Amino acid sequence: MSRVSRPRLILFAGGDFAFNLYWQSVMLYLLFYYTDALGLPMATAAAIYLAASIWDGIASFAVGALADRLGSARRYRLALVAGAVPLGAAFALAYWPVAAGIGFVLAGHMLFRTAYALVNIPYLAMSARVSADSRDRALVAGLRMLAGTMAAVVVAAGTVPLGERLSGGSAGPPAFFAAALLFAAIGAALLLWVGATFRDAVPGPPASGGSVRAALGSVARNRAFLTLSGAMMAMIVATTMLNKSVLYYFKYFLHDEAAGQLALASMMAVSAAAVPVWMLVARWIGVRRLWFVAVALNSLGLALFALADLPRAGAMQLFLMAMQAATVGLHFAFWAMLPDTVEWGQRAGGARSEGTVFGLAALLQRVAIGLATALLGASFGEAGYTANIAQSPQTLAEMRWTIALVPLGFFLLSGLLMALNPLKPGAHDAVVRELAG
Repeated sequence: MSRVSRPRLILFAGGDFAFNLYWQSVMLYLLFYYTDALGLPMATAAAIYLAASIWDGIASFAVGALADRLGSARRYRLALVAGAVPLGAAFALAYWPVAAGIGFVLAGHMLFRTAYALVNIPYLAMSARVSADSRDRALVAGLRMLAGTMAAVVVAAGTVPLGERLSGGSAGPPAFFAAALLFAAIGAALLLWVGATFRDAVPGPPASGGSVRAALGSVARNRAFLTLSGAMMAMIVATTMLNKSVLYYFKYFLHDEAAGQLALASMMAVSAAAVPVWMLVARWIGVRRLWFVAVALNSLGLALFALADLPRAGAMQLFLMAMQAATVGLHFAFWAMLPDTVEWGQRAGGARSEGTVFGLAALLQRVAIGLATALLGASFGEAGYTANIAQSPQTLAEMRWTIALVPLGFFLLSGLLMALNPLKPGAHDAVVRELAG
């Protein structure tokens, strides 16, 4: 099995820096922007986020299915080149600083999600064609996470100060919009570069070329994909609820909003250090076993948080950094294992449905993110949360239990689902040899 040169893998993985300028901003700031900058009620903001997430998933699946019918390395590259600038413009529009009604906010978010799906899904499908070797794919997953982590650090630490500087000292919506314009310019330029330089390294047709029904039938027989996706959804619900709680916790529990922004930046910086560690652990024990180690660490951390209060900003920052380091292992494992499910499904169903695999994975990921946001919004709303006022002791207590116990349950569920996954060490290599005849 031929290997691909490291420089080419590094260049391809750099595309995740661009995507994560957008994605991390939406994950870390957009809900907070809705509630505490635009002044939308939490229930309304969460509903908008949920609707957009579900639409994103539907659009991602549709793009993936289309890629299986019409996709090729040339068309994947074209999607990145043609979609880079429209995607950046749609991202900036999601942070439009003028209050124009709930309908406009929803439309702007939906437009961004649509543009993101049209560009991101071809890029993800390309990760199954940048190399056929599982070791190269694991390396690409790690490099993509490093690139994404670097972007997350920029977003977490730079959104507010860069936005205020670019907007002439203005705070609130104008600062967020200015930062969005900067990120859009950088992201568009990088995606143009990646799209123009990609080369297909997998022989044979890129997709099944069959119907969507046939592709779905192949996926339905793909136990590796189904169990991995279930574990991923549970993990995403847990991590999304934790990440979206950070700014609220520092603002209303610790009364130090600036420390919350520093916590987000520190979490992302820790991710950069944690990725190489998890890559080494994966080489030692295997990616699937790594999942169980990371679940155990996350579960232990949340159990300790539930039992012991953290009344100081510094202690909370250290806790979140430790949790982020453990969470990185789960994200790395998912992206390292997902391309290998393409060949597993090809053997089980007779069709190579890489577009459907990545599109459906994106759909399930977006549904999980939307579910987590809805759960957080509903739980905070039931607790009596109201933006920009001091919360009652009872409200704070109920918010804290939500932050601790709900993610803990979902982390444990993800471990149970991964126990059913068949991608044990050496299993993928055996499948590739069998397909090669």
